[in-house]
Amino acid sequence: MKPMLPSLTFELPAHPDWLYEVKYDGFRALLVWNSRGIDLISRNEKSLLPQFPEIKEFLLKHEKQFKPFLPLQLDGELVSLENTHKANFSMIQVRGRLRSEKKIREQADISPCRLMVFDILLCSGKPLHSLVFHKRKNQLIKLFEKIDFELEADPYNEQLVQLVQANDEFNPLWEKVVLSDGEGIIAKHKNSLWEEGKRSLQWLKYKNWKYVSCFINAYDKTNGYFYVSVYKDNKIHPIGQVLFGFNPEEKQALQQTIKQNMLREEGQLIIVQPAICLEVKYLELYENQLREPHFDRFRFDLEPASCTYDRFIFAQKNLPEGLDISHPEKPLWENLAIRKADYILYLREISPYMLPFLKDRLLTVIRYPHGMFGEAFYQKNCPDYAPEFIQTHPDEGIDYILCNNLKTLVWLGNQLAIEFHIPFQTIHSKEPSEIVFDLDPPSKDHFQLAIKAALLIKEVLDQLNLIGFIKTSGNKGLQIYLPLPENEFTYDDTRLFTSFIAEYLISKDPDSYTIERMKKKRGNRLYVDYVQHSEGKTIVAPYSMRGNEHAGVATPLYWEEVNENLVLSSFNMENALKRIRQQRDPFSNYFQTKSIQPFGPVLEVLKRGPNKKG
Repeated sequence: MKPMLPSLTFELPAHPDWLYEVKYDGFRALLVWNSRGIDLISRNEKSLLPQFPEIKEFLLKHEKQFKPFLPLQLDGELVSLENTHKANFSMIQVRGRLRSEKKIREQADISPCRLMVFDILLCSGKPLHSLVFHKRKNQLIKLFEKIDFELEADPYNEQLVQLVQANDEFNPLWEKVVLSDGEGIIAKHKNSLWEEGKRSLQWLKYKNWKYVSCFINAYDKTNGYFYVSVYKDNKIHPIGQVLFGFNPEEKQALQQTIKQNMLREEGQLIIVQPAICLEVKYLELYENQLREPHFDRFRFDLEPASCTYDRFIFAQKNLPEGLDISHPEKPLWENLAIRKADYILYLREISPYMLPFLKDRLLTVIRYPHGMFGEAFYQKNCPDYAPEFIQTHPDEGIDYILCNNLKTLVWLGNQLAIEFHIPFQTIHSKEPSEIVFDLDPPSKDHFQLAIKAALLIKEVLDQLNLIGFIKTSGNKGLQIYLPLPENEFTYDDTRLFTSFIAEYLISKDPDSYTIERMKKKRGNRLYVDYVQHSEGKTIVAPYSMRGNEHAGVATPLYWEEVNENLVLSSFNMENALKRIRQQRDPFSNYFQTKSIQPFGPVLEVLKRGPNKKG
């Protein structure tokens, strides 16, 4: 059975009576489960199971749940899921090329792929092709509910068969796709039928194109491809070949111009001096070449010298519309090769992990208008020149910025807001959303005190069945978080716990820890500031950068990393993203923990006190 296929569109597919799904970039796959067993069939009608055995193993593990619905056929995309709205194309390509059973097994265990299911064609042996799309979708959702599967995409969920939801509105989903650097959206008419092997206009794919300004430096006489390049270190750096997107007149004029101005011929290639600049749209850079490049327009306003590799890399990730980045080449650190463009790209990449912690919190930023080369200042009030899209919230005479989306985050980055500090509660509550212990040693040389304190606190949390998360401060300390359900506990409640922990640390090692507020009386002891956790106080947000010499990042950690080998200087801008790609996000289930955090029983015991019975 060959799958139904969508048609590519360059027009915004936002229409009444259409539904919108995330387009995941992987291998199209039909799951067939009948009396002959399980198979996963590609577009070329070949079995994908030898390459991806984890899918069959997962299904067999849940055979009892599926059994009432067999025979079953599901339509989906086999992917390496990077985040909720993006699949990693290069990862699935690598998996697809593996031939060694041992390596396939290793990858299946270390980084299992997932089948993202968007359609149902057969259920309990009953064909569903004749149902219109939105009714098939409802049947698919009911199936997931009946087998007790999660209904949302989640790269951290061990469920290897996941549901692709359909959305009524294009724009909110598109914002999330751009935020997550996803491939695009599939628009489907709600009354469309599933037609085998047909490329339909009832299904449209709208892609998240990136744009690059480049120049032509060669033309292939045999296949009509134009070779495009940019300048890197003043040398021509090839980035791909373009064939599609030209109209016949444009293509003919371009071919003629190239032939008239050729420098030389090299085999089938005509080589020309860089002169003609183009804007090319493409999906991503894959193996150092543009993937799915399309000509967009001529750039007669540009000189080839302005088509640089730096600008190309900066354009690798789409930024929200209506944002101009000023002075992208501006250096920010004296001894580190971090330019403003690099910092903006960091914010762009880290935003899916950082924004949930900024959402609906009164924001205080530390701005470095001259990078680390000049003075910094705190900013709480939203400046008068802020654009209209910036949300604010008044509190005690201050008009605070709310950083609830990528557009605001990037705008703040363009203002060179380097540090993001947030209170312990949202604007919807005066009560704490979490408990945070800030373990700040007297100097970097005493960092081991913070490690020791963190491990002592972890022992207590484990004994009380409390769930804690830990991150670096980005400077010289560590910070431990206990997520709490919203509007359930007061700051007075949490202070009972923070003071209890402070007293516990001092009782364990009075030479290392103190609650003495006067610095001159602390000596070289770590100050346990349990008073800091209160209304109106702030703490640096997870994944915020810091304005220090090593470009530190307040980096979430796994508890097993917290030992004497922990080196703070390695948690910087360059490594923060690498960690997420290689190890995932240690705070990935932070917000889910809020509803199951057993803080209530612990608080009851603390309120009773040591001398009270009951």
